[in-house]
Amino acid sequence: MTVKLAIIFYSTYGTNYRMAEIAAEAARAAGAEVRLLRAAETAPAEVVAGQDAWKAQAEKQAPIAVATPADMEWADAYLFSSPTRYGQAASQMRAFIDTLGGVWSQGKLANKAISAMSSAQNMHGGQEATVLGLYTSFMHWGAVIVAPGYTDKSIFAAGGNPYGYTHTQGKDFGEAETAAISHQAKRLVEMAAKLKG
Repeated sequence: MTVKLAIIFYSTYGTNYRMAEIAAEAARAAGAEVRLLRAAETAPAEVVAGQDAWKAQAEKQAPIAVATPADMEWADAYLFSSPTRYGQAASQMRAFIDTLGGVWSQGKLANKAISAMSSAQNMHGGQEATVLGLYTSFMHWGAVIVAPGYTDKSIFAAGGNPYGYTHTQGKDFGEAETAAISHQAKRLVEMAAKLKG
């Protein structure tokens, strides 16, 4: 039974986009059908255009479909990835979450496996608080949180933590980082399959 996984990210400069790509590759290798989706940009176009790196990233990921409530209904499992803004998920991600009242009220987000990842500009920039904040919303949905825990040696390496992968912006995605993200995605698919079965 194939797990349908929606990986939903928001990325200003490309960090969470890359994290989502790594997770998608690992999830597909684990047998999942994956939809890689982005939260819609809510910042004014002139603000985005006024920063070269932000504009370039927006153009790069423009072909990726914007996540919708219908994608949430379709999926058996979810992986969210958002940069940190003052210890919380980016407003673009929160805006997407705020569109889900209709499907939530019908119970269509309940009993599905879910996990989260984050990033920040510096090592202690609130990444873990962002992941835990997302989990608070997911608990309201009745989703089943699948954190990586200390279930693989990759969690002890760069970026790995028991709540969900976190990354420091500007740091390379090396073998250790890729392994931690991949483990989280594969574990999510495995747990989703058990819930679905």
